[in-house]
Amino acid sequence: MSIPDGRHGPHAFVADLDAPLLSPDDHAHLSRSLRLRPGDPMTICDARGSWRRARFDLVPEPDGPVVFVPARQPPVTVAMAPVKGERTRWAVQKLTELGVDRIVMLETERGVVRWSGSRVERSLARLSAVARSAAAQSRRVRLPLIEGPMTLSELAAAAGAGLAVAERGGDPISSITHTVAIGPEGGWGDTEIDPGMPRVDLGPGVLRAETAALSAAVLMGFKRDELARGHSE
Repeated sequence: MSIPDGRHGPHAFVADLDAPLLSPDDHAHLSRSLRLRPGDPMTICDARGSWRRARFDLVPEPDGPVVFVPARQPPVTVAMAPVKGERTRWAVQKLTELGVDRIVMLETERGVVRWSGSRVERSLARLSAVARSAAAQSRRVRLPLIEGPMTLSELAAAAGAGLAVAERGGDPISSITHTVAIGPEGGWGDTEIDPGMPRVDLGPGVLRAETAALSAAVLMGFKRDELARGHSE
């Protein structure tokens, strides 16, 4: 969940809300790109659901009580095979803005982009940085968890009954779907999907992987909001 609006200025993450310290990169962004001056209003957040108002500086001055925002339930996960170029980073940015709680990179039989060795750590670090920036921009109070790579069977073992695979002709997403797996653009391998695994349809047309990931996030988020209001199907 996010802070409702930007009335209190830009948003940044710190390790300690009582003794906040901005990272050099965050301070540079706020002062140079957003042109904040010492004393300007902003909000600071611990990335674990708590935030407070503050006054901008390298060491922000707290200017209000700590507010705790409960996590939205159930947590929503989107899993996707990495795609070429900047499209994976773009997808992570938008999934973060849409409120996804967990983003998993899938290792698939027909995936074009493959991570191994030291590339895994570097790639996850870059995606986590993208998510952190997007979370600040969208005023989230929690950072999404970025994980992977893992196979579909590994994801299924961790996700349990809430997992469904995106596939044309499947059922509509319902409130019991908490995790959607998006295959590579070459399609799933012949033996990758367990015969009993639920399938969900993300709408008409053939979607690129990153578009399908966003569609899944929007639909699961809508169902979660319906559930919170007490009238989800």
